[in-house]
Amino acid sequence: MATLPDLGVSAFINILGAFVFLLIFAALRLQPINDRVYFPKLYLTGQRRHHPHPHGFVNLDLCSYLRFLAWVPGALRMSQPDLIHHAGLDSAVYLRIYTLGLKIFLPIMTVALLVLIPVNVSGGTLLNLRKEIVFSDIDKLSISNVNPGSNRFFIHLLMAYVFTFWTCFMLYKEYSNVAFMRLHFLASQKRCADQFTVIVRNIPHVSSHSTSETVDEFFRRNHPDHYLGQQAVYNANRYAKLVKKKERLQNWLDYYQLKFERHPGKRPIGRTGCLGFCGREVDQIDYYRARISELDKKLASERQRVLNDPKAVMPVAFVTFDSRWGAAVCAQTQQSKNPTQWLTDWAPEPRDVYWQNLAIPFFSLSIRKFLISIAVFALVFFYMIPIAFVQSLANLEGIEKVAPFLRPVIDAPVVKSFLQGFLPGLALKIFLYILPTVLMIMSKVEGYVSLSSLERRAASKYYYFMLVNVFLGSIIAGTAFEQLNAFFHQPPSQIPRTIGVAIPMKATFFMTYIMVDGWAGIANEILRVKPLVIYHLKNMFIVKTERDRERAMDPGSIGLAENLPSLQLYFLLGLVYAVVTPILLPFIIIFFAFAFLVYRHQIINVYNQEYESAAAFWPQVHSRIIASLLISHVTLFGLMSTMKAAYSTPLLIFLPLLTIWFHKYCKSRFEPAFRKYPLEEAMEKDNLERTSEPNLNLKSYLQNAYLHPIFHMFEQQQQEQEQQREEKVEVRIDKAQQHHHRQVEKEEEEEESKSSQATTHYYHHHHEQTTTTTHHHYHQHEHMSHYHMGPSDTADSPSPPHFVYHYGVDP
Repeated sequence: MATLPDLGVSAFINILGAFVFLLIFAALRLQPINDRVYFPKLYLTGQRRHHPHPHGFVNLDLCSYLRFLAWVPGALRMSQPDLIHHAGLDSAVYLRIYTLGLKIFLPIMTVALLVLIPVNVSGGTLLNLRKEIVFSDIDKLSISNVNPGSNRFFIHLLMAYVFTFWTCFMLYKEYSNVAFMRLHFLASQKRCADQFTVIVRNIPHVSSHSTSETVDEFFRRNHPDHYLGQQAVYNANRYAKLVKKKERLQNWLDYYQLKFERHPGKRPIGRTGCLGFCGREVDQIDYYRARISELDKKLASERQRVLNDPKAVMPVAFVTFDSRWGAAVCAQTQQSKNPTQWLTDWAPEPRDVYWQNLAIPFFSLSIRKFLISIAVFALVFFYMIPIAFVQSLANLEGIEKVAPFLRPVIDAPVVKSFLQGFLPGLALKIFLYILPTVLMIMSKVEGYVSLSSLERRAASKYYYFMLVNVFLGSIIAGTAFEQLNAFFHQPPSQIPRTIGVAIPMKATFFMTYIMVDGWAGIANEILRVKPLVIYHLKNMFIVKTERDRERAMDPGSIGLAENLPSLQLYFLLGLVYAVVTPILLPFIIIFFAFAFLVYRHQIINVYNQEYESAAAFWPQVHSRIIASLLISHVTLFGLMSTMKAAYSTPLLIFLPLLTIWFHKYCKSRFEPAFRKYPLEEAMEKDNLERTSEPNLNLKSYLQNAYLHPIFHMFEQQQQEQEQQREEKVEVRIDKAQQHHHRQVEKEEEEEESKSSQATTHYYHHHHEQTTTTTHHHYHQHEHMSHYHMGPSDTADSPSPPHFVYHYGVDP
């Protein structure tokens, strides 16, 4: 068990590490070469085009290094409305979770340190227990130090009620504020395609009708006044995989071409086998060009198949309406007497759609979710093995009593302090590193059709994992290891008593975990080591154009699937240990304050949110904090029941009942704002829009909003081909104009030399006619390329299937 010196070692290591990370960050962020790593958001939004000191790779302005903490006021300067405009409501509400933690735990910490710590210290019960119980000086500050059956437990009971009421009060205020912010955001939001669009799934098959015809007929019949059109969904997953494969090959080709440009005298030669160690020797540039050429043929063939194969059209469609009111009625009502068909819901915004999962048959979704639930259950218990190992490192005294031969190694002061004060938290952090990726893959297999839903589902899985393994697993496994000798040498009737006393003692382990994850880990977040290395590697070997550079500096989004469960764990630890071991609360306060500062800076300057869900994740955050309150009540009830607090313990029964009632009230009061769109708001916004924009053409606005990305690729390829043709025409125009000017100059010279007027007139008339003809050819080509592709282009790259829209207008 970690003692006070062990925690001091851990605090020193983590504070030093965090300070070093911040100093390195302060220096690296000032270098022009790193500007796109630490300020990519500003480049993507057009607020910055180059570093303030663009000359060279190193910033030589020494005065700027003296202002190495200038990022702190910069992160706090932006107001909340500006932050919402800059980064979106999701990012702003995410930051409010940190401020909510400060609002809840700062008053609780103040009261707990002033009231509960003196009560616990004066108890002295740990000194009277048998020597088999392992404890440290920090445990004397916990509830375990209160004498069994003492009337002091009434103070803990009173504090439990006070802390619960305060937490519920702050949760109510925050839920109300976030719900208002969401409604205001939606009301003031600019016109978006998802406001008029509904996703329809499990469309029934009708013989002799295509999916598009079936959808068109159904909605014309059932929504005749507001139905506008529909976009069919194509199964283009195979094509998307080929595109990704081509991108990888193109990156390798770019790498070898850059390498050859730097060393023109030597062609890059390599082997085609595994990692370049086996296979035949080839010229890498020619090899990758050939592979890309072969892949282009497969892409063209697959594109033709997607466009022409009726089986490629999925029983899913995006249906658009001429008003928000019409879309709201369709999305929030049952469409068919068969509740398993014509399932409607609000469409995610176009950038939020996860297109791969739209191709999953609807009937298989329930099976997938069931199988993934089993897999998550197995994964949670599989991870108990490394968690138990981590806990064995944190409880060396218990191991020493069972295995005395390890004592010479463990008793070394430096080794013992490192093992108990720093290593357990670090080991647990490492074990949890790959878990969010695994859980995100599982959520994708389940079949959710939007990135926001995927992140919320992955966050739920991660929360359950953290609850079972990190919290309960650490307590149970840690208690077993810690009190191993007591379990072997005491009567069975005393085991619950031993566990009840030992649970508060796990606060020392969670203190080390908070310092590793919440202090040093957050400092590492702002340093961005991994993105820094990846960007410079790509910039060195792959980047050739400005578009390549934008891809290389892609910062990604906040990562709600990983960060939300971690935040909820800190709420759980704070609420559980507020009454049991209050000395843990300052560690949590430091985390919330430091993390708020860091993530505010990252949201303003780094992260580019992939989608905007208007804080749809908040009901989950609220529910998890309520669950933390209930767990704290159960833990305290079980603990006090083992300490002979017969008079005070029954009074705890009312706390979970009141908390559940409060949760149900909040759920009925605020959650509809996150699940449904009020028809009143929809109609009001529709009327306002009709008044301000009476000539708005929604048909053209919505026509391609939900077109599959591969069809956008088709259009981009066609536009690039058109641009290439236009560039060739412009070259011809320039040449004709140059030739014309030369002839004019020649005419002037001939006039000055009194040459023949007929010759001069011939040249002037001939080249003027040439220029006019050339310009006419250019404009005619531009006009035709905008509306019609040539025969060869039509055969090789057919246009996207815009014909799937049926607007009731004759073509």
